[in-house]
Amino acid sequence: MVVKVNTATLLGIEGKIVIAEADFSNGLPSFDIVGLPDAAVKEAKERVKAAIRNSEFEFPAKKAVINLAPADLKKEGSQFDLPIAISCLAGTLQLTAKFDDYVFLGELGLSGEIRGVSGILSSVIGGKEAGFTKFIVPFDNRLEAALVENVEIYGAKSLSEVYMHITGEKPIEVTVPQVIDEEEFLYECDFAEVKGQEKLRRGVEIAVAGGHNVLMVGSPGSGKSMIAKRIPTIMPKMSFDEVLEVTKIHSVAGVLQSGKAVTKRPFRAPHHSASGVSIVGGGAKAKPGEISLAHKGVLFLDELPEYKKDVIEAMRQPIEDGMVTVARATGTYTYPSNVMLVCAMNPCRCGYYGDENKKCRCTESDVARYLGKVSGPMLDRIDIQLEAKSVKYDDLQKPEGEKSSAMRERIERARAIQSERYKNESVSCNADLSGGLVEKYCILGEGEKALLEKAFKQLNMSARAYSRILKVARTIADLDGRENIDSMDIAEAIGYRSLDKKLWK
Repeated sequence: MVVKVNTATLLGIEGKIVIAEADFSNGLPSFDIVGLPDAAVKEAKERVKAAIRNSEFEFPAKKAVINLAPADLKKEGSQFDLPIAISCLAGTLQLTAKFDDYVFLGELGLSGEIRGVSGILSSVIGGKEAGFTKFIVPFDNRLEAALVENVEIYGAKSLSEVYMHITGEKPIEVTVPQVIDEEEFLYECDFAEVKGQEKLRRGVEIAVAGGHNVLMVGSPGSGKSMIAKRIPTIMPKMSFDEVLEVTKIHSVAGVLQSGKAVTKRPFRAPHHSASGVSIVGGGAKAKPGEISLAHKGVLFLDELPEYKKDVIEAMRQPIEDGMVTVARATGTYTYPSNVMLVCAMNPCRCGYYGDENKKCRCTESDVARYLGKVSGPMLDRIDIQLEAKSVKYDDLQKPEGEKSSAMRERIERARAIQSERYKNESVSCNADLSGGLVEKYCILGEGEKALLEKAFKQLNMSARAYSRILKVARTIADLDGRENIDSMDIAEAIGYRSLDKKLWK
């Protein structure tokens, strides 16, 4: 008799239903798992045997074959332990109750306990799309799985609990979805703590309002990192769909905290020694990288020139397209990477080139060599370039600045304008505009065209820089609640593109 049990596997960050088929027959005792299993799946047979015996069931001395179908899809991870164990119990007639409307996921300990696994949210979403509504998952993953609407989630602690639930001896209670309250969106830091740096604050507010990338250049201690860490506090609150999307990525990567939903905008700040794979994604198991973990949030690259050149160049395409495609022998995986890129750097190796208070110790060739680590094409993809001046003593004596909540209100109003404007387009904010959409929504008068033409020729801009100036000007107008872009918007946007001409001359 062949028994079939529903489970799921991961394809990138998407879940796909898998059928665990079990066949027990007479012959020399053996236990084989087929269907392109990886090492973790192959080792499941030892965990399953011990878990069954220690849960006071019997594992028969028969020839056992477990097939994970479809057989041409590589199976990775330990979430197949529980469905394999259930198929063994049903295949030996120790479990006779009906369970074909359930999807089983979980790793087994030798004692029969069920341990949490990564990617549960994706698996439940994939199962729901396939028509299933009942899922038995590890107790530690129950809150994560319950984020999916219109499904029944049963968090189990042991194989015995699952058995008693299926047979009706002691049903497991359905997990109540967690309620996301206002406190989940609160941050420990605030822009009110930033003293001075009004120009930086203004530039960052424009960047967040339009979803633009930012580069801050300045001397050590000028507040670049402090401001970067506070950018998520002024970003619009995440919608439920965004919470689900971001949580799914973190779940697959195995970095989800306590199985809870990610309700705050992600802020990822990888060290400059990080490899290209760790930032962009990939590796032997094609996991999401830092740029995908920062999806819908901020990817902060401090000391930008210290990153390896190939790492910086590898980020160009994901930043432009909003997605990462990783090709491996086992398949091609696509991860979202719609991030706000925030970079910070010193103007030279000693950090004081152009500083008003301290003298730079670097030669002109040293400065050129240091700045040359950041390529022109990468700079071209950064919409707003800001110069961070040294903070003066008088600035430190000033009272607290404007709070993040007040800045966020203006930003949310600007985003609401953009949402209404682009409701029939495939973009959500000004930074996403491309091709003909820039010409359609960034309309200029004759005076604005003349000003932009003059700047284009004098600064020797690229076509991409021209387009980005238009998008930033559109955002400035949105922040002020104006329908049309005027000359002041163009002038301010040009000012945010002139730093590269000053330093990278």
